[in-house]
Amino acid sequence: MTLRMVVLLRHGQTDYNVAGRMQGHIDSVLTETGVAQAAHVAPEIARLAPDRLISSDLARAADTAEAVAAASGQPVKLDSRLRETHLGEWQGQTVAEIEEAYPGAIATWRSDPAWAPPGGESRIEVVRRAMPVVEELEDEFSSGPDTTAVLIAHGGLIAGLVCGMLALPPATWPAIGGIGNCRWATLARRADHPRWRLAGYNVGSDS
Repeated sequence: MTLRMVVLLRHGQTDYNVAGRMQGHIDSVLTETGVAQAAHVAPEIARLAPDRLISSDLARAADTAEAVAAASGQPVKLDSRLRETHLGEWQGQTVAEIEEAYPGAIATWRSDPAWAPPGGESRIEVVRRAMPVVEELEDEFSSGPDTTAVLIAHGGLIAGLVCGMLALPPATWPAIGGIGNCRWATLARRADHPRWRLAGYNVGSDS
């Protein structure tokens, strides 16, 4: 076991973030602020000396990842399994619009990882598709020096993947809160303790 650290970095601010609209698989773009956030966080992530960069293929994550790649000297691999939760009929809508059309559904979605928006994915399904990315890295780096991987993705996916990597019971998943734009979570483990441990969450400095 030589994959010692996984860093989960959220993309920079997008036009949909500013408008307060749910993104899901909609391919929203970074705002000027989001581009600046990516430029600011890139050297901080580069200082972690990542051995591998893997990003969601959605533009907001991929563009953030390119800034990290330029700072770290590592190429970026795009992987659609790191996409945000597909929100089905909710994509593009505000929370107020969803609440009006589906009274009480937002609260149910936030409290039950097995519940999916109409036509969308549940948090459990998202983690099920994303966990193999980590497992494949574990296989790839099963021998040799200690390695660090950085995954550039989305807030909902990151919260879920943290829960999955920590093997938390789904009933406890709502206790893991949101993560800010261009902030990250760090999971690490020791040679004598193979389970992942949460070393940092919502880490980062303001640009």
